[in-house]
Amino acid sequence: MNRRTFLTGTGLAATAGLIAACRGEPDVEPGIKPEAPPSRGEDSSQAQDWAWVRSQFALRPDQIHLSALLVASHPRCVREAIDQFRRNLNEDPVAYLERENNRRKREVRVEAAKYLGVDADDVALTDSTTMGLGLVYNGFRLHPGQEMLTTEHAYYATHESLRVAAARTGATLRKVVLVERPETTTEEEIVARIVQALRSNTRVLALTWVHSSTGLKLPMHAIHEAVNEINAERDEEDRILLCLDGVHGLGVEDVAMDDLGCDFFMAGCHKWLFGPRGTGIVWGRPEAWAATRPTIPSFMDDASWTAWGTEEDPAGPTNATRMSPGGFKAFEHQWAAEAFRFHQQIGKARVAERTHTLNRQLKEGLDAMPHVALYTPLSERLSAGIVCFGIEGWSPEDVVSRLRKQNIIATTTPYAVSYARLTPSIINTPEEIDTALRAVHELA
Repeated sequence: MNRRTFLTGTGLAATAGLIAACRGEPDVEPGIKPEAPPSRGEDSSQAQDWAWVRSQFALRPDQIHLSALLVASHPRCVREAIDQFRRNLNEDPVAYLERENNRRKREVRVEAAKYLGVDADDVALTDSTTMGLGLVYNGFRLHPGQEMLTTEHAYYATHESLRVAAARTGATLRKVVLVERPETTTEEEIVARIVQALRSNTRVLALTWVHSSTGLKLPMHAIHEAVNEINAERDEEDRILLCLDGVHGLGVEDVAMDDLGCDFFMAGCHKWLFGPRGTGIVWGRPEAWAATRPTIPSFMDDASWTAWGTEEDPAGPTNATRMSPGGFKAFEHQWAAEAFRFHQQIGKARVAERTHTLNRQLKEGLDAMPHVALYTPLSERLSAGIVCFGIEGWSPEDVVSRLRKQNIIATTTPYAVSYARLTPSIINTPEEIDTALRAVHELA
């Protein structure tokens, strides 16, 4: 019995409901209405009050949490969504999965698309930035003679994904130094170095929007314009695909994908966006998706399910739906729709302004201390929410340890050259920044 014969028999019927839920078909139980989303409680006008924003988080009040870049606490609306889904899964897992799984997956894509200013059909759902990077870079249809270009400043997940992709495809991988001193660099220097590094065989340009190593934010619009000029002279199959690890800009900057100008944008939702742990997105231009192939089977793509039954390749080019990994997950942690709504409720522009205001206060305070070396640019055009610094006579680990003893939560950068790191976000206040600055000043 071949697969096609099996699928037309009773085997598929036995699991039709579950497959429908995975594939994205309508509610299999007519008469059961999807649940209402969790209440967000207070009127939206409350979101204009930063004290209200802070009150939505269950963070310890005796600590100053300056580590938003690592893993976030959930606001109340996200906690309620997770708890509600977990309760219903435990009470009636199969029926609830059939009834709610597809609706919620679509809901996340729609809310992410609103936030990014794109089409929901071009948004893929992943588990993290790392998964998104691996899926895109290892999915590219590359061949020997083509090159992937990145910088020495990228994080492990980018470097390792590219290394594995190079080994698999025969394409080459090259890393370049983008800046020597991020605290004094300029937009012109960054763009010039990227343009100088590009070659006629460069197919993939893999960049990081905000460097977790120094806090440097790349001038993506200027980079995009420079790459576009080069691409104008190339055929579609040879154009440079501009790819961006955007996790430390998502939830901080008030931009849309058109502002960045990239072909692919990969980010987790569990940092500055304050979304559920284990959620991430990949956005790609429709033409760019066609340059990839999926690694993990999708449960959302009808063409893939049909092809499985006919033992043929799925019809049509790769798209975001086909690139969304399937499989059974920690479903209660998968839904980031409420996190996108929370930011929209506050206002993207207000989130960006607040984050930059707190970071400017921190950077200017650190820069004024003779015993402190600030490694993050003072310019808001070249920085976001990450502030990296060093203290004369202190190791980064000792700085972080001393601050934590005073209930100020800092981190170190996980790179060969490490710095201490503070990352103010919308959960913080100017008074907390002043307290952190006094603690650093006492380390003279």
